Amino acid sequence: MINVSALKMAEQRRLSLIVSRAIFNVFFTISLAAIVVTVTFTTDSIISNLSIHSVPITLSPFHPGLSNQTFMVLQTKSTAYPIDKPIYIIEEVTQEALFGHYHNPMVASSKLGKEHQTELFNESLPQFDILNSTKLTRGFKKRAQVFFKDECKVRFFMTWISSSWTVFGDRELLALDALFKSNPNSCLMILSNSMDSVYGFRTLKRFTDRGFRVQAITPDLDFLFKNTPAQSWLDHIKNGKVHPGRIPLAQNLSNLIRLAVLYKYGGVYLDTDFIILKDLSRIHNSIGAQSETKSGKWTRLNNAALIFDKNHSLLYKFMEEFAMTFDGNIWGYNGPYLVSRVVEREAITHNLNLTILPRKVFYPLDWEASYRRLIYISRKPNSPEG
Repeated sequence: MINVSALKMAEQRRLSLIVSRAIFNVFFTISLAAIVVTVTFTTDSIISNLSIHSVPITLSPFHPGLSNQTFMVLQTKSTAYPIDKPIYIIEEVTQEALFGHYHNPMVASSKLGKEHQTELFNESLPQFDILNSTKLTRGFKKRAQVFFKDECKVRFFMTWISSSWTVFGDRELLALDALFKSNPNSCLMILSNSMDSVYGFRTLKRFTDRGFRVQAITPDLDFLFKNTPAQSWLDHIKNGKVHPGRIPLAQNLSNLIRLAVLYKYGGVYLDTDFIILKDLSRIHNSIGAQSETKSGKWTRLNNAALIFDKNHSLLYKFMEEFAMTFDGNIWGYNGPYLVSRVVEREAITHNLNLTILPRKVFYPLDWEASYRRLIYISRKPNSPEG
């Protein structure tokens, strides 16, 4: 016999879940709009680490194999344009949901045993071309020399590392627009396997046609990591002695490449979702605090924006920590948390020649607090009338 009361309760719970999710999505959209307005009219900050779209975000192209460093925990919609045919999605997705439908060999499934994971990963390594020595990778050193031959006011670096062939979308192009508007006499090197292509060239042509110096170059990891602790980590990844873990390998490669390229050349590293508001040429050897106490003491740093001179000893320490303590199963462990624990530890006994800039400089928007607030609102019980 069917229990009518139980069915009604189940239906009410289902409707409550639908309403809660709808409320969350509405508030999420409203909050993003409010943040955009705040950034637009605020000039106290140098930059804002906000992904902003220049087109409506109700429909955005998304690639099922996306596994690069720009797919962040915030789960904002990606606008990376795939070279092959895109799928269009409307709702946010999580990495777990994404890879439940699409298997990316660079991401270890938690449902597989460790030996099976390692075997699958090693079989897939040849597909991840950035790890291989190719004509493009071997040409990195010379191409970098040519690119930096003329004077740059500031050397900027970004990474776009992916096992799938994606190129910049509207969000990233808006970030480049802002970068060259505030730093017009600077150079930007994008270390990328997929952007170093005909499609990537066409994507960046809107900037090079206007005289801005930007180029995507496939990195030579052996060259960049040579004579640094990063080399041993790369060797162990290639021979299977170190397992990449559940976090996409591309993300951790980006964490390491940014350290190595700054150690080799010096300059400014930025994630591809920063909106630059001011000239950065007068800032040296600095990291921004992402969180701090009411008194202004930093509690966590972030590696999304790094400014260092060539051969800075702290960059070497960062790479050393990466190689010695690598954990591919914890988000941020080899990135923001790494720079935080190294600076905290080394500052006790060493003069680091480092400036910790206050949160408002690089990270003026407390996205974590906003996210928690949205979760709280979405989970509030419905009123009796609702």
